[in-house]
Amino acid sequence: MTRRFLFVLGSSRSDGNTELLARRAAEQLPKDVEQQWIDLTAHPLPDFEDLRHDSDRVRPTEGNVALLLDATLAATDIVIASPLYWYTLSAQTKRYLDYWAGWLRTPGLDFKATLAGRTLWGVTALAEYEPKVADPLIGSLNNSAAYMGMRFGGVLLGNGSKPGDVLNDGEALARAKTFFQGETPLARYAHES
Repeated sequence: MTRRFLFVLGSSRSDGNTELLARRAAEQLPKDVEQQWIDLTAHPLPDFEDLRHDSDRVRPTEGNVALLLDATLAATDIVIASPLYWYTLSAQTKRYLDYWAGWLRTPGLDFKATLAGRTLWGVTALAEYEPKVADPLIGSLNNSAAYMGMRFGGVLLGNGSKPGDVLNDGEALARAKTFFQGETPLARYAHES
């Protein structure tokens, strides 16, 4: 299967530090790798309603939910580009992942089987110099990948608060050059290590 990257932008600020860092990393992908960028602010999802025990769940066919579902199913690599908000994922990003719970139970999708073996990545900008504060965000993405049987490519961290700050983080920009290269292991829960 030809690699196809889906970049899910979860910032409340367009062209923010997280997006800038994700775009720097994406510039390094080979030209034949397809890229789709979806900004969750421009394509907002309604609040997630947990209907997992209802029997009438149907596949969405229009609107932002259908757009994100189709893009997710088509991707070999899903990149969650969310700033670190209160030490975890942004609300928009968390809502997108909440929708995965509904898609798991939508008849005919085989959502979990489709995503199994594909790769989940993360990109985040944080206003802290201590990367450990991003552990909850990293853990959330790793555990989501583990649950889905996906590979986890890790999280590219950059430092920045004001717009454009991340472009002054030389270490993050250097890591961005090789971030999407190399093998990605199957995700494992921490207790499985």
